[in-house]
Amino acid sequence: MIQLTVTADAAGQRLDKLVRKALRDVPLSHVYKMFRTRKVRVNGQRGKADQLVAEGDVVVIRGDEERLLAKAAPAAPGGAPRVTFGVLHEDADLLAVDKPAGLAAHPGTGIEGATLVEMARGYLKTPDDLPPTEFKPSPAHRLDRDTSGVVLVAKHRKAMVRLTETFTSGEGVHKTYLALVKGKMPREAGTIDLPLSEHEQTSKSKAMRGVNFQEALTRWKVVSAAKEISLLAVTIETGRTHQIRRHLEAVGHPVAGDRRYGDFAFNRTARTRWGLRRMGLHAWKLEVPHPLTGAPLRLEAPFPAELAEVLSRANLKLPGSPTGAHAPAARRDGPHRER
Repeated sequence: MIQLTVTADAAGQRLDKLVRKALRDVPLSHVYKMFRTRKVRVNGQRGKADQLVAEGDVVVIRGDEERLLAKAAPAAPGGAPRVTFGVLHEDADLLAVDKPAGLAAHPGTGIEGATLVEMARGYLKTPDDLPPTEFKPSPAHRLDRDTSGVVLVAKHRKAMVRLTETFTSGEGVHKTYLALVKGKMPREAGTIDLPLSEHEQTSKSKAMRGVNFQEALTRWKVVSAAKEISLLAVTIETGRTHQIRRHLEAVGHPVAGDRRYGDFAFNRTARTRWGLRRMGLHAWKLEVPHPLTGAPLRLEAPFPAELAEVLSRANLKLPGSPTGAHAPAARRDGPHRER
């Protein structure tokens, strides 16, 4: 028999989610069979999969503890990874970081080396031996591996839930990116209102109902332009996967250095002529209601030094720079804080 007492951090989630975390090595079908056969109980009563647990609830799972309990995940060799992100803001509920290009948010297929989630947990000194039912700090939204800039990391479950709800609804969220793109835009500002196919739609779904297109709206404004390359300030009113990259590619001005949606000949030119060695997309500004207080949280990630050097070589300038690009101080190896 396994007995769990719900902590303040674990409270508020569905019972089946809590049990699945506790029994992470148990097949999902068997977990729900345990619910059907009344082997999951809460405070002595039959547990229902969709009920929400509260702090202090006692959850009992009937079965062989040794066979059911998850094996502890092995600790990463060499201890906590070296932190390469910058710290933009930190409080009791969240950590805002300036993610460098090339750093993946989560482990996955083809991902080598430390990830943002591992670095954040190391920076926050998250214990390695936390039970699987307890929340561990995690990024609250997505940012492509090759995109730099602002990422929010939730420190506890309540902050994660609130941030997820906020990013899903979009209420009070304002995101601005800086994008280096191919060519000169036809005017000073514009809007791309072009539905995008659902990025993760299954083959079965496509066969049954065709490609599912989702509304997507991107606004852009020229910051600085040359004949062959431009710097744009881009805002998005929807959060589709790779939205900026796909939209700019669709209108003939792909992001410089984009290996998936970009112009490969132009990427070679950008590398040899201006020294561009990464994707030219930076999550510059983020405004979002604080997950606990609701107060506006305004964050800005400095323009990366390696991209500022590209601007200088291409005779482009940063926002607010009247005469040419000014390169910020180089990113430090360790974390830095806003002043």
